Amino acid sequence: MSNKERPTRRASLLGDRPGSYAIARHVRMSPLKVRRVVDLVRGMDVTDALNVLKFAPQAASEPVYKVVASATANAESTEGLRAEELFVSQAFVDEGMTLRRIRPRAKGSASRILKRASHITVVVEPKTEKGA
Repeated sequence: MSNKERPTRRASLLGDRPGSYAIARHVRMSPLKVRRVVDLVRGMDVTDALNVLKFAPQAASEPVYKVVASATANAESTEGLRAEELFVSQAFVDEGMTLRRIRPRAKGSASRILKRASHITVVVEPKTEKGA
């Protein structure tokens, strides 16, 4: 597949629908732990999602908060949409690069430590009239 045939990231995430997205790459947290937080806000209104993330006890709620806020700001500046009419339509976490470290063990052996990273993607869209 050549570059001309490959759809843009916006086309693959949104198509021709209004909305915006934001991506945080190489977040140094395990994707499993970040997915727990992302599952909380998927499908919520943006203002409710930001409030939930602000008071969530998980450490992963801080980078997810930043991505949701960035996607909202992108929608406001590029699409001219208001934050009150947006909701989190898609939110997913992909596995990023894994750093491999060595931990010395008994009898001269070693075991591997995996320091995982995540890519966080959030898509916000305006609420439709039929869904309301």
